[in-house]
Amino acid sequence: MIDYVIVGGGIVGLSVAYALKQQEPEATIQIVEKEKEVACHQTGHNSGVIHSGIYYKPGSFKAKFAKAGSESMRSFCIEHGLDVDICGKVIVATEEKELAQLENLYQRGLDNGLKVDLLSREELLEIEPHVRGLAGIRVPAAGIVNYKHVSEKLAELFVEKGGKLALSQKIIGIQEADEHVDVETDMGRYRTRYLINCAGLHSDRIAKLAGYHLDMKIVPFRGEYYKLKPEKRYLVKNLIYPVPDPNFPFLGVHFTRMIDGEVDAGPNAVLSFKREGYKKTDFSARDLSETLSYQGFWKIAGKFMKEGVEEMRRSYSKKLFVQNLQKLIPEVQEEDLIPGPSGVRAQGLTINGELVDDFHIVSGKRTLHICNAPSPAATAALEIGKEVAQRAKKLHRPGMK
Repeated sequence: MIDYVIVGGGIVGLSVAYALKQQEPEATIQIVEKEKEVACHQTGHNSGVIHSGIYYKPGSFKAKFAKAGSESMRSFCIEHGLDVDICGKVIVATEEKELAQLENLYQRGLDNGLKVDLLSREELLEIEPHVRGLAGIRVPAAGIVNYKHVSEKLAELFVEKGGKLALSQKIIGIQEADEHVDVETDMGRYRTRYLINCAGLHSDRIAKLAGYHLDMKIVPFRGEYYKLKPEKRYLVKNLIYPVPDPNFPFLGVHFTRMIDGEVDAGPNAVLSFKREGYKKTDFSARDLSETLSYQGFWKIAGKFMKEGVEEMRRSYSKKLFVQNLQKLIPEVQEEDLIPGPSGVRAQGLTINGELVDDFHIVSGKRTLHICNAPSPAATAALEIGKEVAQRAKKLHRPGMK
């Protein structure tokens, strides 16, 4: 019998496996991933930002894990020779009405134990000479990395320590008994003492297969990016973010220098018609019908109707997209941009139409389900792995609390 089966070979599943191997070196651990390689979905389509945690509610898992995670991610990359750059970022107020929110963000950063600096217009221009802003915040702890490379290294280290990685296997059935869990894939069966669900975009479905009916559903939102042409990359030194709208759940379009030197601009955020829908034309009748038949979706759609329509318009209009970018960098023109990558965010949504804003972990008798791991999950992955590994050790074990 296997000690642990982990469903999902993204950065969270790999970090959990890595942490378990460190805490229980003799344990037999099997990762089951439906794709032919690791980090194919949310991890492989990530912006590559190492987040500081400035946006998150003090005391939340997000805030705690982001701060610790940014430090452990940097250390991991340095230890294993992976490219990483703690370059810092600026958050820019472009209108008078944003100054109060900028001040609130500054205070939140302090409350979360971060080093943050308020910037005047002149100080902002010293850091990012092409930005248009009234004031800003500098967050030195933010950085950039390639999370696909991090995941591949985690997989390599896990296998070196005796872990098993099963690729191209899709989970089709789970039976949780008192003393074990039977896991059926389209390639065979596993019997395990414990199962840990790190399936990301499909985490709610895996939980349902195990017999857990959640009070939330994963709704996929696609983030679409452009890239600056190489000759225009000088417009962005590092990371440039707007002051987020406190009434809208996404951060807004921003500029990100990637670890390879490219500069991404975006994203907008639109409903994806497929859970793994990276193109506008991607469509799944099952995925879309699940979303449209979900009461919670219509409640949040009604609440953010105006913002949602603007996001859709920007998705189909490069001109509107550029106008939004010009609020931060007026020099950017339509001809400076080429189509970039897209990613899909697995967003937990309650039946009441509320976004699940923090990490959401459901415990069964012999199963753990990470059912909502939004940004900064990649940043925080090593810390999430440690936390989940600790929780897994307490599953159905007398005397442990």
